[in-house]
Amino acid sequence: MAQMLKRNLIVLTGLAASLAACGPANRGMESINQPVVQRTDYVFDAASDGGYLAPSELQRVAGWLASVRLAYGDRVYVDDPNGSQARAQIAQEAGRYGILLSDPAPVTTGPVQPGTVRVIVSRMKASVPGCPNYTRAGGTEFAASTTSNFGCASNSNLAAMVARPEDLVRGQAGAETVDPNTNFKAIDTLRKAQPTGAGGLKEASGGGGN
Repeated sequence: MAQMLKRNLIVLTGLAASLAACGPANRGMESINQPVVQRTDYVFDAASDGGYLAPSELQRVAGWLASVRLAYGDRVYVDDPNGSQARAQIAQEAGRYGILLSDPAPVTTGPVQPGTVRVIVSRMKASVPGCPNYTRAGGTEFAASTTSNFGCASNSNLAAMVARPEDLVRGQAGAETVDPNTNFKAIDTLRKAQPTGAGGLKEASGGGGN
């Protein structure tokens, strides 16, 4: 059984709410039009037999993953209270798309029934609601405020191009360990490179007729 759940996560900044409460004027340089990230969870319950997915059931899972157009940026979870081998089978199917399984699985509607495993595809999408915004367009501006449409273009482009919209909310954690040799290789290559003019300048001819 497939289900689809939608959740609105978080506005990137509280500035929009605070400005809306104080009035339409924005005297700062931060746009009141900020990206909002929405998460949609697609759920599929697959029957497991003795802890494994039968070939026909695994084919159904593969078909479902194709139908939701699994792609980079999506997260795939397996909710399997019994810890069966079905997880490894689903991981192999997700691996065909270059995606690793994530943990822990998000909370979904209804418990996982005995003899089944739940596959969850979590997809996030960023957008800027209310753009374009021309509520303060036209006329002379005496409030020392940016226009209502300020930031709509740049933030809408950012929301459309970001590979992982969740990064707008959480960001990416840095690595726990850093290998300085990795950075040194690039710097050392740059330092040892011969200057472009080391071999002298090439003679150039203007060409043309007699």
